[in-house]
Amino acid sequence: MIAYEEIKVPVSGGELAALRWPATDPQAPTVVALHGITANALSWAAVARQLAGRVTLIAPDLRGRAGSSGLPGPYGIAAHTDDVAALTEALGLERVVLAGHSMGAFVAALAAVRHPDRFGPLLLVDGGIGFPAPTHLTPDELLTAVIGPAMDRLSMTFTDRAAYRAFWRAHPAFAGAWSDEVDAYIQRDLTGEEPALRSSCRIEAIRADGVGLFGEEVLTAVRKLPVGATLLWAARGLMDEEQGLYDEDRLAAADLGGTRVEPVPMKDVNHYTVLTGERGGREIAGRLVALTH
Repeated sequence: MIAYEEIKVPVSGGELAALRWPATDPQAPTVVALHGITANALSWAAVARQLAGRVTLIAPDLRGRAGSSGLPGPYGIAAHTDDVAALTEALGLERVVLAGHSMGAFVAALAAVRHPDRFGPLLLVDGGIGFPAPTHLTPDELLTAVIGPAMDRLSMTFTDRAAYRAFWRAHPAFAGAWSDEVDAYIQRDLTGEEPALRSSCRIEAIRADGVGLFGEEVLTAVRKLPVGATLLWAARGLMDEEQGLYDEDRLAAADLGGTRVEPVPMKDVNHYTVLTGERGGREIAGRLVALTH
C-alpha cells in the first residue's frame, strides 16, 4: 500500500479527518473521494495506488466514522456535503473533481447541487441514483432492508483484530479478493480496547444517513447537477449476489438528467470490489485521470 498523509480540516463542530495521497507533480490536479455508509477513507487505497501519482487523491473519513467519529451531529447527507465543501475551501481547492462510492456518490451529487462553485465533474461509483422507498416500512425497517448486515456489525464486539479480520474475510463480497489494502481499510474502522473492539461508526450517524438516502432532495440531486456526471455501476451486489444495485432495466426507467451510465466492463465485480479490487480500482483510477485532464 502506498504512503499517505493524515490531515485534518476545520468543519462545523470540530475537525474532519482525511487522507491525502500526493501526486508526483505538485501541480497535478486533485480529486476528492467519498466513501460508503459504514466505510472509511482507506476504502480508496486501491484506487490511490492505481493512480500512480498522476493526481492527488484526498479521501475524508465522513462525519461519524473512523478519524471523524468524534464529530457531533447533526448528521445526514446534507451535513456531509457541507463538510466536503469546507474541506475543499480549507485546502484551497476549486472546481475539484468529486468521486463517491455507494452513499458517497449520493453525497457527491448533492454536494454539487448545494455548492455548485466548488466542484467540477463527478464520478459516481455504484451509487448516487436512488429509487423511492417502500411506503409501508418504518425508517429502521428501511435501513435494515438496505444495509442490514452492515448495521448488525455496528453493535458487535470483537476480541482482537484477528477476529475482525476473520469476520470480514468470511464476507462473500471479498471471497478471492482479499488484499493488504482491504485489511488496512477494515482495521481503520476499529476502536476501543481488546477484548471489546468495535466499529468506530456512530450508529446515530449511520441511521441518519441511511434514512436520508430516501429524502426528496437526495433522490432528485442527480437530475439537477450543474456539472457533468458519470455513474459507473457494478453487475453484482453487496453480498456478491447476481443482482446488483443497478441494472440496465432499472436505469433505463430512471430520470437521470444528463448523467451518463456505464457498466463496469468486468461482470464479476461487485459493489465492494468495484472500489477495493485490483481491476475495479484500475477502472476507477483511469476514469478519474481522464476527468482531470
